[in-house]
Amino acid sequence: MFADRLKFISEKIRAASARSPFKSKQAVRLVAVSKTHPPESILEALENGVTVFGENRVQEAKAKILRLPTRCHWHFIGHLQKNKIRQALPLFELIHGVDSLAIARDIDRIASETGLFPKILLEVNVAGEQTKFGFAPERVHSEMKELRQLPRLQIEGLMTIPPPAASPEGSRKHFVALRKLRDTLEADFALSLPELSMGMSEDFEVAIEEGATLVRIGTALFGDRSGKTWRPEEPDSLDD
Repeated sequence: MFADRLKFISEKIRAASARSPFKSKQAVRLVAVSKTHPPESILEALENGVTVFGENRVQEAKAKILRLPTRCHWHFIGHLQKNKIRQALPLFELIHGVDSLAIARDIDRIASETGLFPKILLEVNVAGEQTKFGFAPERVHSEMKELRQLPRLQIEGLMTIPPPAASPEGSRKHFVALRKLRDTLEADFALSLPELSMGMSEDFEVAIEEGATLVRIGTALFGDRSGKTWRPEEPDSLDD
C-alpha cells in the first residue's frame, strides 16, 4: 500500500538526516516523482500527506494540474525544451533542470514577457557523461557571473543525476562533488544556494547524508512506471 511505502521512506529520510553532518535550515523535502502515473495515484499520495510532485512533461503535467487540488505543489524535473518554456513557467514552483546558459537566457526572457520570477536549480553533469544534459562543473563557475545578471531568475541551488552505480555508495562521490561545488559558488560569488536536489529511489539516503535538501523518489513510492505518458480520456481545456 502507498501509505506503508511512504512510512518506510519517511523513516529512511529521517534516519539519514540524523546521520548527516550537513544540516540545512529546513527539513529534507520529498519530491514524489509522479510522471506517467494517473491523477488517482497522485490524489492518494496527497491524502497521505505528500504535497510536492515532480513531472517531466509539460503537457502531461498541465492535464493533471486541472484535475487535482490546488494544494499540490509542482516541480519540473526533466529537460525543459525551449518551445515548452512559456507553458511551463506558470505551472511549476521550481524547475530542477536548467542545464545551459542558453536555456537560462530563454527562461529569463520569457519570464520578463510574462511578469514571472521563476525559481530554478542549475543541473550539473558532475560525472561528465556524454549522454546527459547539464553544465560541466567548471562551466557553472565560469558562467555564474552572467547567470546572476539574468534579472528574472531566482537561482535556488543545484541539481544532479549521477551515473548508474552498482550500489548507493557508488553515487556518494558525485553527491560530494555537487555539495562542494555549491559551497565554492557561494563563497566565490557571495551567493545563497540552499537547495541541493540529488538522490532518487536507489540512493536517496546517501544523498541526504551528503547534504541533499530535495530527494526525487518515484518507483519506491508509486511502484514501477508504465513507461507511457499518462493522457486523459477526455480532452482538457488548456491550450496545447
